[in-house]
Amino acid sequence: MTSVDYQRIYDVVKRIPEGRVATYGQVALLAGLPGQARRIGYALHALPDESPVPWHRVINAKGEISILPDPFFGDVQRMLLESEGVIPDSNGKYALSRYQWKPEHR
Repeated sequence: MTSVDYQRIYDVVKRIPEGRVATYGQVALLAGLPGQARRIGYALHALPDESPVPWHRVINAKGEISILPDPFFGDVQRMLLESEGVIPDSNGKYALSRYQWKPEHR
């Protein structure tokens, strides 16, 4: 993946408003990379710790935080989402019908 692809991904993720989430597939589509949801995860994983890109607002299509090798990051993501009012149900899933970002313009 090129740095141009990463930048397009980051530009989309920066548009996700506080209190909303987007799926990896949704970000891929909006970044002009349809069908490449996995690449979104790679790009977000490559972000430096001090990045202002709100990576925590991207979840999987099931409405779940994707499991990472280090569960610490899942806990951080959950905490950041909850601080924005995005609350999971009793099964740990986020209701996409309630929280999914619906951009007006691609």
